[in-house]
Amino acid sequence: MHTDAHAPSPMTDLIPPDATEDSLNAPLITLNELDEAIDRLGVAVPCRSYDPEVFFAEAPADVEYAKSLCQTCPLREACLAGAKDRREPWGVWGGELFVQGVVVPRKRPRGRPRKNPVTA
Repeated sequence: MHTDAHAPSPMTDLIPPDATEDSLNAPLITLNELDEAIDRLGVAVPCRSYDPEVFFAEAPADVEYAKSLCQTCPLREACLAGAKDRREPWGVWGGELFVQGVVVPRKRPRGRPRKNPVTA
């Protein structure tokens, strides 16, 4: 479960006045492009303001917490599009969970039975 140790102060007014819709929604294909876009914003974004470990958490509650943090980010859509293009192997990107390069709706806890039976 998440703790307040991850949360500095609430973020407000994230979108700078000179940002355009196109600049905020264009896919950020490389991680360098994502870093540069974050730097150009000049404001705090969740992946730089909170403990990075939360975006690669194992516990389902922590994954949901990370996904909720992304909802306030002005680069969320571009981050998600870039992560899909890169087929990120795992983690929360743009408010979605990636597992083996594919977006999955939620993290399944360890020890849970398989969704589909395995034939022997």
